[in-house]
Amino acid sequence: MNPQAEELNRIIENKNPGVLELLSERGKNIFFPKKGILGQTADAKGTKINATIGAAIEDDGSPMRLEAIASKVGLDPSLIFPYAPSFGRPDIRAKWKSMIYEKNPSLNNQELSLPVVTNALTHGVSMAGYMFLDLGDEVIVPDLFWGNYNLILNHAYGANLVKFNLFKDGGFDLEAFRARLDEGGTGKKVMILNFPNNPSGYTPTFEESEEIIKIIKESAEKGNKIVVITDDAYFGLVYQEGVAKESIFAALSQLHENVLAVKVDGPTKEDYVWGFRVGFITYGIKNGDASFYSALESKTAGAIRGNISNSANISQSLLLGAFNSPEYHEQKEAKFKIMKARYDAVKSALTEKKYEECFNALPYNSGYFMCVKLAEGIDGEKVRQLLIEKYSIGIINLNNVLRVAYSAVAASDIKEMFEGIYNACLECKE
Repeated sequence: MNPQAEELNRIIENKNPGVLELLSERGKNIFFPKKGILGQTADAKGTKINATIGAAIEDDGSPMRLEAIASKVGLDPSLIFPYAPSFGRPDIRAKWKSMIYEKNPSLNNQELSLPVVTNALTHGVSMAGYMFLDLGDEVIVPDLFWGNYNLILNHAYGANLVKFNLFKDGGFDLEAFRARLDEGGTGKKVMILNFPNNPSGYTPTFEESEEIIKIIKESAEKGNKIVVITDDAYFGLVYQEGVAKESIFAALSQLHENVLAVKVDGPTKEDYVWGFRVGFITYGIKNGDASFYSALESKTAGAIRGNISNSANISQSLLLGAFNSPEYHEQKEAKFKIMKARYDAVKSALTEKKYEECFNALPYNSGYFMCVKLAEGIDGEKVRQLLIEKYSIGIINLNNVLRVAYSAVAASDIKEMFEGIYNACLECKE
């Protein structure tokens, strides 16, 4: 093992030995190199003649660039063309951390890591897998989950996704969640909590959230070492009263010394910048301190360095400018109102009693999506194909559960969409 990795491991072990146990073999062995080329480049910063970095520089010291590209972006070239650090730019990391506190006031200045910039949330989940999953490890997920978890965690890292039933009696199935967490002997447990959930569009109520947190704490008190990855891709898009508005990460990050909360989030869905590919990974644990978090940040940045090198500088610059804009919150609220109007249109359309002959809505209250479960005897794949061919409507079929991305449908088209689904179901009914 490289001495730099050993040093980081000692820091983590001295503060919380349980977290060292949670790291995968990759996680234990990874480090951000402070020596070698990166270290020598850092040493040379500020020199008159600097021939260390693998980038081209104009004679005036500015980044070399093509005017055909530079002329299309109204930013200083230094904010576009140079490499960003593997950790992410310090300014946007600090800004996102302050935004986490603003969005989750119950954190009450609880110490967290500084977010590390990832290439959006897919990459963030992948880096969490890199840090904490070995071949054959289990990851607890609901039976309705984002399909990309399979590619990222199962096919790439060899982990096994073990499911619990998500819904019971119109809400979160707490009994199934508890039973799955209690399975097996005492030891390492890894789970992903994705609220609002993709594909169902469900966020637990306040009461359900408290119970979920209680179940995790009881498991930790039994001696289990738990990693909870909170996939907060759709954070903030909650349309119904009585639903948890803060990320469950806030409570988990100060819950117990045996619970490491790993927040994977970013502006992709929150701020409607899908193509920017910027996300963040943030750590929180009870009694975590600056040196402990710095060690985890260094390991994460090392994993990123050895994977994609760094995330795009231009995307980070554009986002930081937006976050600091006086119009940012007003513009975001305007888009939220459009999304809520679409949600309300779905609610209104589904008051139609005749639909119950063919499908019933699964619980939904937030995010981009909702799902309907088809009645017995209706083939979801036949419905999907008929909707395209005859009604010019596109939906996703998930084993006879239809996922509807109402985020992409004008409110005025919602009723027509469900009428089409209903009529297609009638035609496909056996």
